[in-house]
Amino acid sequence: MKEYNKLVRDKIDEIINNNGKGERAVVRILSDEELKVELIKKLAEEMKELVEAINAGDKNAITEESADLVEVVRAINDNNLTKVFEIMEQKKQKRGGFEQKKFLEHVIEK
Repeated sequence: MKEYNKLVRDKIDEIINNNGKGERAVVRILSDEELKVELIKKLAEEMKELVEAINAGDKNAITEESADLVEVVRAINDNNLTKVFEIMEQKKQKRGGFEQKKFLEHVIEK
């Protein structure tokens, strides 16, 4: 028996149960409070995996891990990214994005 004790995607138990290895996934449904805690853990896990992909320079893995991270963000936002993307676009229009690769070293005070 392998222990996981972590939040997984909705179909993972079906995938495990039907993988032809005779395995059986044991899952339980989290309370809203438990979900909040587990989403924070999942966010950290996915961020770590994205950083590892970036450091490895693996473009496919970067895209894959970015998608996983966004999926967690979607879950945190009640499965709706519309408002998140609206605010993201507003901030980009007002403050810009990161395309110009600017790095603020310091500000000289008067």
